[in-house]
Amino acid sequence: MSKLTTDHVFTSESVSEGHPDKVCDQISDAILDACLALDKNSHVGCETLVATDFVVNAGEISCKKWNKVNPEAIARKVVHEIGYTRDDIGFCDQTFVYVNRLHGQSPDIAQGVNEGQGLYSEQGAGDQGMMFGYASDETPELMPAPVQFSHQLLIELAKLRKTGQIAYLRPDSKSQISVRYVGGKPAEITTVVISHQTDDVSLKRIRKDLIEVAKSVLSPTNLLTKKTVYYINPTGRFVVGGPHGDSGLTGRKIIVDTYGGVGAHGGGAFSGKDPTKVDRSAAYYARYAAKNIVAAGLAKKCEIQVAYAIGVAKPMSINVSTYGTGTVPDAKLQSVLEAGEVFDFRPAGIIRDLKLTAPKGWSFQQTAAYGHFGRNIFPWEKTDKVGALKNAVK
Repeated sequence: MSKLTTDHVFTSESVSEGHPDKVCDQISDAILDACLALDKNSHVGCETLVATDFVVNAGEISCKKWNKVNPEAIARKVVHEIGYTRDDIGFCDQTFVYVNRLHGQSPDIAQGVNEGQGLYSEQGAGDQGMMFGYASDETPELMPAPVQFSHQLLIELAKLRKTGQIAYLRPDSKSQISVRYVGGKPAEITTVVISHQTDDVSLKRIRKDLIEVAKSVLSPTNLLTKKTVYYINPTGRFVVGGPHGDSGLTGRKIIVDTYGGVGAHGGGAFSGKDPTKVDRSAAYYARYAAKNIVAAGLAKKCEIQVAYAIGVAKPMSINVSTYGTGTVPDAKLQSVLEAGEVFDFRPAGIIRDLKLTAPKGWSFQQTAAYGHFGRNIFPWEKTDKVGALKNAVK
């Protein structure tokens, strides 16, 4: 957003848990959860592909109790929970063909990532690359408004589908929200788009019901106006959907997973990866740091970039940008992060601080739909470093 004027319209989308790519993300993360529950030092790189009544898993896993993990049973359970339980719509938990191509992790990678002679603090990064974290004060969750509202809309629609309050809804759906900014702050929602898979019912009924849902979810933002435009199933029909309508793969919704296109993205996907893989864990930790900087009142918005080399614990670089909204210089915030006293960006420090190998009260599967950020059930959403940051910048 640094290249945008303060007055502009910005659009972000979300996709539901029944979207083909999100089905894959959830299966991959459910397998990760199962491995960590049996062996907290599991190394997991699990990919999923889905198509018409078909699921395949492939990748590399190192888990001491792997023989107790049943990937097929996990996949069927996830698909059932999402709501694909009918054999007449082309994808069903009971009928899909399952193929398992998971195998052991490369020892060449493992030797740089595993704890060296018990020196857990020097655990190396699981891959090279750069990761970004972002926060903004434009919503209570300190998230960009368009993506946060898009997620909230689909979360409510999933609830109405699963409770039967709108019984004709099927699992696959997308939302898209456009927000007009004035003076850099959200001023109005200009457009709401919902494309939702349904049974074969009238478009008039669908549009009436879903506009009512959209208004109930978005009215508390005080950003809806008489000029807000609603596009509900704009093609006129969305009956064939899910993996029967489009194939899906793990890791194809990286912008939905993060900030809706606001700020930068390092390119790495999250789901199916254990916490030693900094594509995931460092992105979570960068969000943790950025959110605490904004929550501390040190900036109105903040983006953090961190970069790693495979097998090396210390980051290659840490960069902080507050887009000119900081109350202290960006260089000062950067030096605080580099010092490692408030936030420890080494992989072992990230895993320790966020307790990523032993999740309590949350699961990685929960991250795999409706965004990895902006929901307070996750430890990287805590704002418990506010006091330490304020002291550090004095």
